[in-house]
Amino acid sequence: MSSLFSKTITLGKELKVSDAEFAQLRDFIYQQCGIYVADNRKYLLENRLANRLKHLNLKNFAEYYYYLQYDAGRKEELNRLFEVITTNETSFYRNPPQLQVFQDQILSDVLQALRKSGQRKLRIWSAGCSTGEEPYTMAMIIAEVLKTELASWDVRITANDLSERVLESARRGVYNEYTLRTTPKEILARYFDKQDMFYNVRPELKKLILFHQINLSDMTQVKRVERSQIIFCRNVIIYFDDDMKKKVIGSFYDNLLPGGYLIIGHSESLHNISRAFKPIHYPGAIIYKKEE
Repeated sequence: MSSLFSKTITLGKELKVSDAEFAQLRDFIYQQCGIYVADNRKYLLENRLANRLKHLNLKNFAEYYYYLQYDAGRKEELNRLFEVITTNETSFYRNPPQLQVFQDQILSDVLQALRKSGQRKLRIWSAGCSTGEEPYTMAMIIAEVLKTELASWDVRITANDLSERVLESARRGVYNEYTLRTTPKEILARYFDKQDMFYNVRPELKKLILFHQINLSDMTQVKRVERSQIIFCRNVIIYFDDDMKKKVIGSFYDNLLPGGYLIIGHSESLHNISRAFKPIHYPGAIIYKKEE
């Protein structure tokens, strides 16, 4: 659930990006990760990157572009660039109506179908998992639904993000009360250990999730993700242009097993992006199904 440029960093006001430099950097960012920076975001790109230029002792944005292309430290800086252009604001149990549909309808249907076929292998992909609140929420819901059955199931949630920094935070699984503000109290007691002012996700929940970095514009990386019955990609594709949206949604379709489900942000839509999925309307949510 990464959101692009939702805050402004007021650093380095003396550093100005020219139209030509902005075009270079915008094209570079798009080529690297598929995020499109619109013209009206120019000043935000300028503010966000000014601190990186200062850190690297670079005089202007042309030098920074050159650094990203040719410097020995370009790979590490690319990770810093990804962190700077994405802001990760999320919480546990975000958008309850959608999660209720996931729990009562989607997950129940998938588990029932697996039981009928004699399988107990559940795979879910959280694409754009930020600091881990979404996949941990899914893990808690699965644990609540399966209860004592959980130990006899092979459950894995693959959780990816563009930023390695947020993934490090997700792997730690340590959260504050604000992030957990929408979490039911009984869930909090069952799946977290409180330590001082923080809450640690319990190990039995952590073992259900595999966190690793992924760039959704890199089809080689995307194809390595194990095929899933359910994909969550909420509040991510809104920051792509139409071509990139079609590419990513197409890769989700290929990843999903027949009869699988795609869940996107409640304000997002596949209208004019893909007709491959069947939209299913539930109270408070639209879920997209890959028909068998």
